[in-house]
Amino acid sequence: MDSQLDTQQQFPLDPEKIYYSMDELTLETEEGPKTYRMGTWLNTDPVRIHRMIIRDKTLQVDQTEVLAPLVSKLRRADPEYYKRFMGLNLVVDYPGYSTGIKASIPFENDPIGFYKWWRKGKHEDKVHLSLGNQIRLFQKVAMMDRKVMLKKDLDILR
Repeated sequence: MDSQLDTQQQFPLDPEKIYYSMDELTLETEEGPKTYRMGTWLNTDPVRIHRMIIRDKTLQVDQTEVLAPLVSKLRRADPEYYKRFMGLNLVVDYPGYSTGIKASIPFENDPIGFYKWWRKGKHEDKVHLSLGNQIRLFQKVAMMDRKVMLKKDLDILR
C-alpha cells in the first residue's frame, strides 16, 4: 500500500529561507498538497507565488533567478494582475518617444500631456493608476490648467 503520495517528501514554506529556482516547496492546492521546484511553481501558479512574495511577504526569493522570470510570466499569465502590480512602472508607447518608456516619466514630467493621453485619449486600460496616483495627477493638472480636465475628475478634487 506504499503509494507515491505516502512517500512524497513535504517541503513546507520556510519564511527565513531565500528560494532559488531548483529549491522544492510544498503548497496546498485544490487537489491537496503539491511539491514542485520553485521554477515549476512559476509556471504552474505565477500569480499566487507573486502574491506570496509581494503582498503577503511570506516567501523570499532570489531576485535574478526567481523574481525576474516570475514578472515576465505574470505578463502572459494574467495581464490585468500584471498591469495593476506594475502601475506607473509599466512600459508604454507614449507619443513623442521612439521606444516604450515607463509611464512614470510622462506622469511626473508632463502631467497635462499624460492626463490627456491617459484619460482623454482613452488609455486608462493601458496603465493602472491607484486612487492616490489619480488624485496626484488631477491635483497637478488642476494647478497647471483646470480647463483641460473633465468635470468628473474636477469633482473628485472637491
